[in-house]
This record gives sequence, C-alpha cells and structure tokens, in this order.
Amino acid sequence: MKALIYGGPGKIAFLEHPDPAIQNETDAIVKITKTTICGTDLHIIKGDVPSCTPGRILGHEAVGIVYTVGTAVTAFKVGAQVLVSCITSCGKCEYCKKGMYSHCTSGGWILGNTIDGTQADYVRIPHADTSLYPIPQGIEEEALVMLSDVLPTGFECGVLNAKVEPGCTLAIVGAGPVGLAALLTAQFYSPAQIIMVDLDANRLEVAKKFGATHIVNSLDEKATETVMQLTNGRGVDAAIEAVGIPATFSICEGILAAGGNLAVLGVHGVKVDLHLERLWSHNITLRTRLVDTVTTPMLLRTVVAGKIDPKRLITHRFRLQDVIQAYDTFSKAAANHALKVILEV
Repeated sequence: MKALIYGGPGKIAFLEHPDPAIQNETDAIVKITKTTICGTDLHIIKGDVPSCTPGRILGHEAVGIVYTVGTAVTAFKVGAQVLVSCITSCGKCEYCKKGMYSHCTSGGWILGNTIDGTQADYVRIPHADTSLYPIPQGIEEEALVMLSDVLPTGFECGVLNAKVEPGCTLAIVGAGPVGLAALLTAQFYSPAQIIMVDLDANRLEVAKKFGATHIVNSLDEKATETVMQLTNGRGVDAAIEAVGIPATFSICEGILAAGGNLAVLGVHGVKVDLHLERLWSHNITLRTRLVDTVTTPMLLRTVVAGKIDPKRLITHRFRLQDVIQAYDTFSKAAANHALKVILEV
C-alpha cells in the first residue's frame, strides 16, 4: 500500500509500505476511505512529540470499511462502514473504567504516534470492538471524519474542561480547527458571550459566521486589554487555550475573572510561565486533558439529528496521493485560508 511516512523532524514522504496484518485477536484491519490532517501531525513533524519515531505512518482520524477482523472481534463484520476513533481503548483497564480512554494501559493515543496511523490505504485498529463506531446510514463521510478527533477534542478538552454554562462569558484563544470545534460545541450551553481571539483575520470572520459574539485580532498584542474592555474589566468565566504556545497561554491567564476556568486545548511543545504570583488568590481552575472520545456517541447523535454540522470545518479536499501538497496547504493555513482538509483514498 501507499502511506505518509514520518522521517524525523521536518521530513515526510509518501511511500510504499507493507500492508498491515492482524497481530492480536481483538484487531481489525480497516480500508480507509477518507482521512485528514491534524494540527498534532504538524507538532510531530516539528519534533514536539518524541514518542513518534521515524518510520511511523502518520494520522489518527478516518472513516473506512472493515477489511478483516481478528477472531475475538464481535461488534463488527467485514464490509461494515466504521468511524475510527483517534483514541484506542481496551474498555477493561482501570483508566478505561473511569472513562479516561486516553490513558488506556494498552491503547490511548497510539494511532499515528506509537503505532502506524490512518494516512494510508489500510490501518490496523487494536481493540476494534471498543475503538470503532458503526456509521449510520445517510450521514456524509466527510462530516464523520470530524468526529474522529477535532469535534470531541474541542468539546471535551475545551468546553467541558472550561465548565462552559448558560449565561457565562467564554473566550477561545485560537480560531484554528480545534478552536472552532470548541466554538461550535460551546453553543450547546448558550453562553452569553463567546469572544474569539486570533491573529488571522480570515479565521476570525469564519468564527463570527460560526457563532462568535465578538472577535479580537491579537496582531496588535493588545488582546488581553481588548477582552477586558469587552467584559467591563471583569474578565471571562471560561478561557480555552487552543493553540499551544506561550503567548496564547499568557493571554488566557490575563483574561480570567475571579473563579474562572482555564482549559488547555493546545499541544504544548515548550514550557510556559504560570503566573501564580498574580493568580494564587484568584480562585481559578486550570485543567489539561488529552481527548478521551467518551462523548463521541453523543456528538454522533447530534450530527445525525442535524443539530451541528462539522462539515463547516472543511475547506480543502485532496486525493491521498497528493498528501504532501495537502500538508503544505494545511501548514500554511493563513495564506491558504485552510481549516480542515479531507484526504480521499
């Protein structure tokens, strides 16, 4: 088969690779029909994720068709259309029983990280019964690809961790795909204000169309002051950091109201400063999380019911063989007005 191979920091190549095979009786092999690129893949290429080593097939989001199954797989048969979860869960270990699938002792975020991923013709899925979801009839595959990772990540790591609630004031710092996913799902809870902060004017306009009540361009480095003005000097009840760099974390620290919640959604590759000299008496709560995908069934139902349209996040489409071009487009998101890209196999 052909696959996108990570060759070390700054290096990727689209190469021939041996087809995956069943290794354990709980495995399934899925023939990929559509996949995508995640901001985390860019972090891997930068060298921010040392657990991903050269030679790895990248990608952890996809929909596809079950090609073959291990002898212990009971929930899926060959030919079934499935959604691949970005998180692999055994469903039996201590962490899985707590709903912390991301820390599964034999799974977690392993696809495209410590085992070969989805940017290929085929992928091996460990613990298939608890790591795949059946696709309802009549739902577009492209929308479902957004349910592999970006939508549950924005919701769980952002909205739920920030304790968004009716009537609250929310700021999302970073209007990339995952920040926009947080924006879409935050509206389940009817916050009074949703302030979107970014330095990309195009993404801010998209955020406004998606439901942001206010947009703040941080290019002038006065985002903190602007948000404080918008909240009459009080600050926000909930802040979601959705980029993963020190500057955006600093903005979130500076705009929290007393008793506020700060949810870290971005993938951080370098250290940040936590200003406890200012925040120690501020009654804030700081939460981090790797997506667990425990909300995927609920989000799937909302998509089926037409309550949310994740296809709105998709801006570009490529064939898998053009994956290098797709990475170039996605990595230059501002210049290309790119959000999520779809790779069709």
